[in-house]
Amino acid sequence: MRDFQKPDRSEVFSSNGMIATSHPLAAKIGLDAMSKGGNAIDAAITAALMLVLCEPQSTGLFGDAFAIIKSKKSESIIGLNGSGMAPMSLTSETLLSKNMKEIPLNSAHAVTVPGAVALFEEVAEKFGDLGLKELCTKPIKYAEEGVVVSPRVSFDWETHRKKLIGSSEKFYLNSGKPYKAGSLFKAPMQAEVLRQIAAHGSKGFYQSDITIDLVNSLRELGGVHTLADFDNVKVQYVDPVYAGLKDGSTLIELPPNGQGVTAIMMKKLMEYCNIEKFNAGSYERVHLEAEIAKLAYSARNNFIGDPSFSEIKQNVFLDGSYLEQLSKEVSLGKLLNDNLQDNFFTRNKDTVLICAADNAGNAISLIFSTFHAFGSGLCSKKYGLLFHNRGAGFVLKKNHPNELLGGKRPLHTIIPAILKEKDGSMMPFGVMGGQYQANGHARILSNIKDYGMELQESLNFPRSFYFDGVLNLERGYPKETRDKLLNIGYKVEEATIPIGGAQLVRIDSSGVLVGASDPRKDGCALGC
Repeated sequence: MRDFQKPDRSEVFSSNGMIATSHPLAAKIGLDAMSKGGNAIDAAITAALMLVLCEPQSTGLFGDAFAIIKSKKSESIIGLNGSGMAPMSLTSETLLSKNMKEIPLNSAHAVTVPGAVALFEEVAEKFGDLGLKELCTKPIKYAEEGVVVSPRVSFDWETHRKKLIGSSEKFYLNSGKPYKAGSLFKAPMQAEVLRQIAAHGSKGFYQSDITIDLVNSLRELGGVHTLADFDNVKVQYVDPVYAGLKDGSTLIELPPNGQGVTAIMMKKLMEYCNIEKFNAGSYERVHLEAEIAKLAYSARNNFIGDPSFSEIKQNVFLDGSYLEQLSKEVSLGKLLNDNLQDNFFTRNKDTVLICAADNAGNAISLIFSTFHAFGSGLCSKKYGLLFHNRGAGFVLKKNHPNELLGGKRPLHTIIPAILKEKDGSMMPFGVMGGQYQANGHARILSNIKDYGMELQESLNFPRSFYFDGVLNLERGYPKETRDKLLNIGYKVEEATIPIGGAQLVRIDSSGVLVGASDPRKDGCALGC
């Protein structure tokens, strides 16, 4: 139990319904949906649509989404992939011929076709009780009337305002300046987009005058998108990946083109390295986790792509005996090289997340993103829809599993998850924060499983993240830890922004619902 004399927050408990989001208004709208007869899945969809307005820096209708669902309408766990494909006429050769070595983050070439709206329609109609039209009602109201900007959103707006150029300045700056906390952000043209989705479903987005605005705007920005690229967007049902943990619980992630198997790999390597032998806040734990991240992320970068185009070597991520051997590469005082290549493994990628559950047995982890803050920074001219830059997840290397090809999905960083306990308890959860997400899944599970932390404590605890040659530490770590890591040889930097954000909801085996929300965001868990 936490110390009630120290500043902190408690888990939220309820018996009927629970939702956790990164913005309190989105959580409230989700809870309202349940009070109107909707289920947890309805709550998650309407909350996601609200977050388009509450956190425009983190997500948007021109985004992608993934979901893991336990529905009362199905015995099995359901996985849905709502990520879109590259325009059919765009290939790696297109960009290599222009002497590009990578896909620019702020380029129309980084804009793949968005899949989120298709996923929302599919999920609402197949697994919800209210229907997509009803779930759009409150978001339409707030798009017209405005949402008061919250502190973390204002912080992000100020941090990334220079990305907003061209039409984006008109729709996402307040007289040329970023929106401040307490100011009112309105999006009347997005209200019209939501009306068309409410009236016509996904066709109102993918086969309408909205689509014409999207395609014309992208082509003016140098893209090769066509109306036909938007005409065939469909959500993909996928088989979740199950991984048994040493305490008997099961981690359930989605398969590639997402990085869920990377999270599994990290958690399993933590087990084989016996990371729990060291204090939760120790430099040893940070050190081992950083080396494990090098292995897991290098494997991700070498082997993950769209399985429709190439075979994914999942044994690298999932085979227990192989991972046990690989764990021997990790030891205290030793630094592995970065960018470990294919032959090494042969020898041995901002976001919003909603978790919800109800007492009828429905549970969902839904993640929804435009990738980087404000996506590409570009938006459509008429409706002001920010274009994501998810296509920057492709590589231009020939014959790579993640090579850019028309009609192909890129490697995705966003990953929803569910943890299933031996006693029947179930916990939809997830982590926001771009590249950190796979590491974040493993870190939070380690906090709970290896260090016995309560759910809210597991989200509050300081974070570290090794990526691209730098070990970032949040300010919660003492100077002694930083100094020891420097002495080992790491390039250590204090994180300039909080590392990730997370939400979780647990359906206890007794039927009690428990929610927790990351204090690094403005949000909360709410129950009824």
